[in-house]
Amino acid sequence: MKRDTSPTAAFQPAAPRGIVEGLVYVFERVMPDPFVLSICLTFVVAVLALLIAPTGNVPTLLDAWYTGTFGILAFALQMILILATGYAIAEAPIVQRGLRALAAHAQTPARAALLVFPVVAIAAWLNWGLGLIVGALLSREIARRVHVDFAWLVAGSYSAWSICNSGLSSSIALSQASHGNALNLVEKATGHVVPLAETIFAPFVFIPTLLVVVVMTAIFIKMHPKSENVVAFSDSGDASDEASSADPHARSSDGTATFASRLEQSMLGTLLLLVLGVGYLAMEWHENKFDLDINTTILIFLLIGLALQRTPIAYANAIRRAARQTGSMLLQYPVYGGIMGIMKGTGLASMIAKAFVTIATPATLPIWSYLSSLIITLLVPSAGGHWAVQGPFVLPAAISLHASVPRTAMGVAMAENVSNMLQPFWAVPIVAIAGIRIQRVMGYTAVTFAVSLVIYAAALWLVH
Repeated sequence: MKRDTSPTAAFQPAAPRGIVEGLVYVFERVMPDPFVLSICLTFVVAVLALLIAPTGNVPTLLDAWYTGTFGILAFALQMILILATGYAIAEAPIVQRGLRALAAHAQTPARAALLVFPVVAIAAWLNWGLGLIVGALLSREIARRVHVDFAWLVAGSYSAWSICNSGLSSSIALSQASHGNALNLVEKATGHVVPLAETIFAPFVFIPTLLVVVVMTAIFIKMHPKSENVVAFSDSGDASDEASSADPHARSSDGTATFASRLEQSMLGTLLLLVLGVGYLAMEWHENKFDLDINTTILIFLLIGLALQRTPIAYANAIRRAARQTGSMLLQYPVYGGIMGIMKGTGLASMIAKAFVTIATPATLPIWSYLSSLIITLLVPSAGGHWAVQGPFVLPAAISLHASVPRTAMGVAMAENVSNMLQPFWAVPIVAIAGIRIQRVMGYTAVTFAVSLVIYAAALWLVH
């Protein structure tokens, strides 16, 4: 056979070899930018709503889309603040030194996986925002030291992060454990809250969570590309970032420190905010019980970041850099809010949930809740918003069938963990911070989707 020596041949990708290489190959060529993907999903959902939804007419669809698009803005700002304040913590000098010290232990791809998975999983279990930031920055630090495929490493970080909806920041578990929470649908229906001991600390949740971390660590070690196929990290540096972070008031024309620079470098501003924040938390937790919701999580992250960055200007510069990484989410949140609005307003989401609920029994309802959640998560990739859509249908079914309410609710949350490995929404900040295109990463996380899909389903069915 004559070999193709044309000029374009050098630019043609080699035929993929193996399942993983094939997935990466497909995602690189088929998957568009996440913002473009969100627009495509809007079109698909709108067509489905018009064709099959109970109230799928044009006026209802347009009104639901508008309401959802702008109704999500407050929640979107909360999510972006969690990421930005988490970024400021992870960028603090003491945390950076810790990340560099950790990265020094990763001398091979196998050791990199053995380090990344537990560290990122623990961070994500504590708080999903912290897990995203730590995963991205730790991946960069390791990739600077080890000859490792960077997309593979970032995908490993994102896979380890996937367990976050089974952790302390699980919005579904937290809301059902919080008295008076707007999303505590269990309390509204039964008058009782569901303690965390029956959700994230229950064996049917923490056992598969541990299994996903352990099993995927082993699988990722096996999946690392051969040396000749490795695409390593390229750290070009960004001098413009440093320049933009420089203090414009640092010196006056005669070289002396200005009043503005002294104010910016003073810790008094930091201390004032720390006193206010810590004082409020102490008062609130003394008068009521200890509780973590989105706003208190943001406040705690803010206070920790301020303390670690020390001066107001250092913290402000860290947030400016964080804003560059979270900017793409400003586009996607309203679009997905519109999708959520269409699904809820036209009854499309309820139709999907009810289709599974109608064939359920007390024993199988958690599994059907899990499976329907897999579909809805791909279209509504926010656990809180997703729960607001699906919860009102699966919980009454659990109560009427006398099925396990905690298991049914966590079936929704566990499916969030799984579907996030195919839905790129939450991968956007981690790939932006890491500095890599998302398509290669999703080729690897598709494997995580398949494996975790089976593990969580088996746990819901078998672990008691």
